[in-house]
Amino acid sequence: MSPVLTAMFFSSIPSPDRGVWYLGPVPIRAYALCIIAAIIVAILWGERRWRARGGQAGAVTDIAVFAVPFGLVGGRLYHVATDWEKYFGPGGDPVAALEVWKGGLGIWGAIALGALGAWIGCRRRGIPLPAMADAVAPAIAVAQAIGRLGNYFNQELYGGPTSLPWGLEIRERVNPATGIPDPLNGIAQGPPVEVVHPTFLYEMVWDLGVAALVIWADRRFRLGHGRAFALYVAGYTAGRFWIELMRADPATMVFGLRINVITSAVVFIAAVIYLAVAPRGREEPDTLAKRKESALAS
Repeated sequence: MSPVLTAMFFSSIPSPDRGVWYLGPVPIRAYALCIIAAIIVAILWGERRWRARGGQAGAVTDIAVFAVPFGLVGGRLYHVATDWEKYFGPGGDPVAALEVWKGGLGIWGAIALGALGAWIGCRRRGIPLPAMADAVAPAIAVAQAIGRLGNYFNQELYGGPTSLPWGLEIRERVNPATGIPDPLNGIAQGPPVEVVHPTFLYEMVWDLGVAALVIWADRRFRLGHGRAFALYVAGYTAGRFWIELMRADPATMVFGLRINVITSAVVFIAAVIYLAVAPRGREEPDTLAKRKESALAS
């Protein structure tokens, strides 16, 4: 290895040698642990913010019973739909479409179907969905940042080669028993094969910045009626747009662009329009503390 390459590796970010550990026969997957941690953080912090806005304790947890499973299903459906050739194309594995524990959750599907689940939960509790969305908005952004750590352990969602000191080392993972390459379940062998832009890290930092922006704006302008959530969506999609352009992994292309680039632009415009037209001010606490029976509960 040349001195230049050695120096580059020395100043880069090492990747984990594996993303799966075994407790006897039971696989412990870092990706799954990150998703679980993200959900817990979102619920706990969302509860705290909801109570601070005048809402009833336990509401976020109750609504999460609907929103979380809906979001997981939606995230997987979006991922499979936008990478369908991987599962249903020539040489694809349809059964792998169900293996969510190996990674592959599309944020757009997760938010869309998660919002449907949240709407059902809010209707059952007699809570306005926009108010609940405002309460959990920064918590969702932080949860997304935590979830991106799972991509780090899976050695996925990275960009092109770079010589920057924060470049990410990519190492080949193989099954130690057979020597067959296994990117998800294998163990890293040998020196790094390349150093790339850690786009998962860029998005992680961006998500934390979006959470801070929403908290500041919410306090400064007393955002309500879904405007805090719209600000989160606009902030997130603005970052996802340029980060997505840096990614080097295969993706469905539309009009010569990655589909998530186009989706980010469309959702960003929609969020900005909502910010402009939504009512100013914040809901009265009395409207958030109610718990009434709905048509769904009757």
